[in-house]
Amino acid sequence: MLGQGFVSAAAIAASVLFILSLGGLSNQEKAKRAVWYGIVGMALAVFFTSLGPGIGGYWWLIPMMVIGAGIGVYVAGKVEMTEMPQLVAALHSFVGLAAVFVAWSADLERRRVLAAQAADGVMQEFSAFAALVATKAPDELTFLQIEVVFAIFIGAVTFTGSVVAFGKLAGKVDGKPRQLPGGHLLNAGAAVLSLLLAILYLNGAGFWTLIVLAALSFFIGYHLIMGIGGADMPVVVSMLNSYSGWAAAAVGFTLSNDLLIVTGALVGSSGAILSYIMCKAMNRNFVNVILGGFGGSQGPAAEIEGEQVAIDAGGVASALNDADSVIIVPGYGMAVAQAQTAVSDLVRKLRASGKTVRFGIHPVAGRLPGHMNVLLAEAKVPYDIVLEMDEINDDFATTDVVIVIGSNDIVNPAAEEDPNSPIAGMPVLKVWEAKQVFVSKRGQGTGYSGIENPLFFKDNTRMFYGDARDSLNALLPLID
Repeated sequence: MLGQGFVSAAAIAASVLFILSLGGLSNQEKAKRAVWYGIVGMALAVFFTSLGPGIGGYWWLIPMMVIGAGIGVYVAGKVEMTEMPQLVAALHSFVGLAAVFVAWSADLERRRVLAAQAADGVMQEFSAFAALVATKAPDELTFLQIEVVFAIFIGAVTFTGSVVAFGKLAGKVDGKPRQLPGGHLLNAGAAVLSLLLAILYLNGAGFWTLIVLAALSFFIGYHLIMGIGGADMPVVVSMLNSYSGWAAAAVGFTLSNDLLIVTGALVGSSGAILSYIMCKAMNRNFVNVILGGFGGSQGPAAEIEGEQVAIDAGGVASALNDADSVIIVPGYGMAVAQAQTAVSDLVRKLRASGKTVRFGIHPVAGRLPGHMNVLLAEAKVPYDIVLEMDEINDDFATTDVVIVIGSNDIVNPAAEEDPNSPIAGMPVLKVWEAKQVFVSKRGQGTGYSGIENPLFFKDNTRMFYGDARDSLNALLPLID
């Protein structure tokens, strides 16, 4: 058993490491070291917290930690990089559910302490948390109850919302916005009922209020995310990340755990900032994203003229062999086909021929912020040729060839040309300004969001149909 001084010192060290980890993740070259900062910080947090004052029950605590670590190692080894978005959503759900359970337990302990004090004023057996509760003044107990309410509400919304997000990202739930009859009124009604239950609880109502509050919050999380379209999933994932952080912070206040408060606040604030950045990248209002499906057209979309013209590997190779500059724009289709290694091989071959090759990355490409950057880093694509949208958008007009791999909305000119389009005003990569555009795509469908793309019908665009990995592997031997 360690003293509180050791635990506090470890909490400060872990907090510093978490801050360094977040700061390092903003740069691809520093990201690996930043991840290790986070790993070491979490190891310190778990070790010193488990040995802190008032902690016991090691006969079950240690096995649970070993089992949890084993599951983590197994999942890390089994999950493909292309499945990272749904894994992140699943992990958010665990944080939310843990917050609900801790809040319930905290209130049960509070009730047990008050009952013992009312009986004889002596606690025969008590946990570290119960001992803490026994020293609190009435106004401090009221704040404890408020913290319990917040932890349950935010945690329950995070849990079911993350489960639905996992289903949509994994393709197990329809990506289109779905809501029950009554739509947002149901969410508003559940929120009002939750507030009434919180008031009843704070005025002495029984534990049943917290159970019903959790049930209503579970519904809000489920119905809220079901009503959001698949194209908004990058924002939803970062938003749920923020929710999980605030849920952890609320639990930290409940348990008087400074490290949990700091860590939760870091995750919550960074997730909120990332959500704002994602919304800005999509020209979307954050509240509108949370309350509804993707887009909101004001009239009939513009008619698209022309036809999609297909091309084979030989035609694409000929254009690439003649080109001096090439920009590759990856999207979720590259992740699904696991084509990042083939893309990396193509880049090495083109650069060996003296061609200038770069990548254009849209902030919401894929199903998770930074999804494409992670996949390209895994395939060992040099960091210095992977550029963000703002860095490369002005260069398309002077580029010989653009290869679009599995992208749709982020290269859709309707965002600029059609005010009635559901994505009108969304900043996009202006690939159509290049001399030639080749789109690697499975078929003629409209993609995840169901929005038609005029790019596919333009005179300088050719459709390179087929599985992205197979198509690129067929192209590689033809490059000089």
